[in-house]
Amino acid sequence: MASPENSSNPILVETTRGEMVESCHTGAAAVVDAAGRVVRSWGDIDRPVFARSAIKPLQALPLVETGAAERFGLGDAEIALACASHRGEPIHVDTVRRWLARADLGPQDLECGSHVPGNAAAAEALMRAGEAPSALHNNCSGKHSGFLTTARHRGEPTRSYIEPDHPVQQRVRAVLEAMSGLDLSRAPRGTDGCGIPVIGLPLRGMARAMARLADTRGLAAERAAAAKRILDAMAAAPIMVSGTGGFATVVMTVAGASVRLKPGAEGVYCAALPGLGYGVALKIDDGAARASEVAVGAILESLGAFTSAQRESLAPHQARRGSRNGGRLSPCARCCAGNSDPSRSSSSRSCQRP
Repeated sequence: MASPENSSNPILVETTRGEMVESCHTGAAAVVDAAGRVVRSWGDIDRPVFARSAIKPLQALPLVETGAAERFGLGDAEIALACASHRGEPIHVDTVRRWLARADLGPQDLECGSHVPGNAAAAEALMRAGEAPSALHNNCSGKHSGFLTTARHRGEPTRSYIEPDHPVQQRVRAVLEAMSGLDLSRAPRGTDGCGIPVIGLPLRGMARAMARLADTRGLAAERAAAAKRILDAMAAAPIMVSGTGGFATVVMTVAGASVRLKPGAEGVYCAALPGLGYGVALKIDDGAARASEVAVGAILESLGAFTSAQRESLAPHQARRGSRNGGRLSPCARCCAGNSDPSRSSSSRSCQRP
């Protein structure tokens, strides 16, 4: 198995300062349709990577298709939070608290741990109030609330729901296998930052799974309805998915009808594109989030995911995102064109500036 250290993945993003390239970020990405056809690819899309939080929309499928979301009256805000890496803002914390109460649960039932809010204003307000962060502030508290709600609905233990042998995690694994079309019994395993099992997935399979959210032909009726419900919620409540100022929030606020976007730790991004029926999965080798945002934005642009009006609305944010303390982050022009031949992967490490 290739590792990031010895891979020949192409340069996807470079940082320039003045006329000189100061640093660069290699990576791999795949654009795949629901049938598994590779539409475009960059680098090694068959090496397993940990998707981290980028596949939360897939992990949320059991919440909806089991009937748990309907039973406990979950709306767009809660379902979007089940897909979220939120920033611990009051809108997130309060929604999770009310959601748990509906299922006769509370913060003490969350097994995700606690951390300071990712939103600076929320973190400062907490500190000024002399309060310690709770599990509600964890950026994965929405996903964990979804797990707990599903367990409650099915009469399963709510303790130890993060363990690999708990029915909640068994359902998640089954969803990932079914949506990606892969046998994951021997896939690499680890523990995610919030305590749940994480499974190594190749970008090819990850992108296909996201494509099947966008193009539900071939899915059972319950799963197809759940996929649509999840994508609709993400579009309706993008601030719940990524918080104020998040790249995914901005993109879905502007182009939520055509793009659903979800970042993950260590330079991973996934997208579902309902209008095109494609899924996108990307991994920056060095784990840099700054590069993953630039790269996924360029890929979406190259696929025609944005209208001219949407591009105009996103341009100021993209300009700010690409400017870093006097330097500039730019996508590699050659790599943004991609490789549409599924029998080959782009392996050039050179980068041509636009």
